[in-house]
Amino acid sequence: QVRLTESGGGLVQAGGSLRLSCAASGGTFSIRSMGWFRQAPGKEREVVAAISWNGVTTDYADSVKGRFTISRDNAKSTVYLQMNSLKPEDTAIYYCGVDSKAFRRTFYYTDFGSWGQGTQVTVSS
Repeated sequence: QVRLTESGGGLVQAGGSLRLSCAASGGTFSIRSMGWFRQAPGKEREVVAAISWNGVTTDYADSVKGRFTISRDNAKSTVYLQMNSLKPEDTAIYYCGVDSKAFRRTFYYTDFGSWGQGTQVTVSS
């Protein structure tokens, strides 16, 4: 089973940038889609971005399109989230998740799981 560890969060001013990393251990990282999700206080967890197992297909929430970029390095079993032009509304705990099924070309977000401990992102105005 894949174990995920997120890192890279922090406190940044509005307009700044952060790069999140999610390292995977165990399981079969390279054949599964990966996603970044976030949860703000009092809100449900929402998907931010996802990337297919081979890196060919990506998907973004409308709220982050043009500002965030997801990428992966299968040799390092790591997925990244480059976040630019950060806004206060991006403040949340960010989690990465892995698709429970392999080699899928479509993202089924309810099938993502194996959450790590998350990393806090705080954007000040």
